Amino acid sequence: MKTLLLLIVVILNVSCVYRPNLQQGNLLNLENLDRIEIGMTKSQIRYLLGGPVLGTPYESERWDYIYLYQPRMNADDTEDSQRYWLIVNFMDGIVTSIEKDVLTNN
Repeated sequence: MKTLLLLIVVILNVSCVYRPNLQQGNLLNLENLDRIEIGMTKSQIRYLLGGPVLGTPYESERWDYIYLYQPRMNADDTEDSQRYWLIVNFMDGIVTSIEKDVLTNN
């Protein structure tokens, strides 16, 4: 009887899998995004946002910032995943254009 009870407890504990929220990329702080302007330097952008997520030796004048948040899925969980991106283009180390899908005050 004790063995059967122990077996049931072990099976129930093994079936409960913990799935943490998945968070990847740069956390895009909306306050800092509002401060980005054309004419800023690479060091100013790095100070506000950190380094770019994607980098390639072929595109040294383009920095890509991507943020993904995926909540763990429960039966009563209605949250959807969030995905944002920001592209900062430079010419000679100075911001020339900003592309984003994040809504800010600018």
